[in-house]
Amino acid sequence: MSESKDLITIKDLCVHYPIRSGFFNRITDYVYAVDGVNFTIKAGQSYGIIGESGSGKSTIGKTIVGLEKATRGQIIYNGYDVTKRKNRKKNKYNKDVQMIFQDSLSSLNPRKKILDIIAEPIRNFEDFTEDQVKARVAELLNIVGLEEEAMYKFPHQFSGGQRQRIGVARAVASNPKLIIADEPVSALDLSVQAQVLNYMKKIQKDLGISYMFISHDLGVVYHMCDNLAIMHRGKFVEIGSRDDIYNHPQHIYTKRLLAAIPQVDVEHRDEHRAYRKQVEKEFTENQDKWYDKDGKVYDLRQISETHWVALPDAGEEK
Repeated sequence: MSESKDLITIKDLCVHYPIRSGFFNRITDYVYAVDGVNFTIKAGQSYGIIGESGSGKSTIGKTIVGLEKATRGQIIYNGYDVTKRKNRKKNKYNKDVQMIFQDSLSSLNPRKKILDIIAEPIRNFEDFTEDQVKARVAELLNIVGLEEEAMYKFPHQFSGGQRQRIGVARAVASNPKLIIADEPVSALDLSVQAQVLNYMKKIQKDLGISYMFISHDLGVVYHMCDNLAIMHRGKFVEIGSRDDIYNHPQHIYTKRLLAAIPQVDVEHRDEHRAYRKQVEKEFTENQDKWYDKDGKVYDLRQISETHWVALPDAGEEK
């Protein structure tokens, strides 16, 4: 697994939105949604980006897919910078990189039958007859555990979990190399979450697809990702392997996210609650030590072969 080749490399990616004000509507400032992130996703690997709402993680996913424009930086795929539109076509990038969205209902056209929804990427990228298209759609529905008859129904006739599985089937339809999954199970209840995640893992194992998993929930990502990046205020505060992040967290924000994972251990409920309060208090009182005077995240420093942390300049201890 560690010998897998690099599939996509993100270099110094920035997405800044201008703030306009005044009579002449001039640009007076910027929102730094993504502010200089670097990472690599390897073939067949799952990479997780975790952060609270507004941290910039979904913007990274949308920029990689092409739904947002990068202000600066490069997205390197097959040796080409695909932030330039001409390189996307040359590399069949739009076929190879697909996305699963958080809200399954709004991402599926309510006026189209499931057959046409899943068949759209097949018709766009493959030279299939209509019978071949139907056979492929039936195969994809079978992969995500739905009956063949489902292709003749509309999105509103399915439950949330079933709709999300249809979203997975549509993403897989073009035989992509990378799927960006933006909070794919956050709107589902726990048992259905596990079901959708299991289908996603099976598809990865069978087809060798890479995932970029975007989530606010460290508990979900634990089961899906080999490597993780914790994001806050538009930058990564900590990058590492699953073991680095879950068992040896260094940044105060990572510890806060880990403390927020619900525990099912009833006997130690009070201890967990006390620990969560302690971490929250520590974050509130000491966060100015972990961010610069403008509230921005410090640069990452390598503390082990796989582990990088945004440590204060002076190397202050907590």
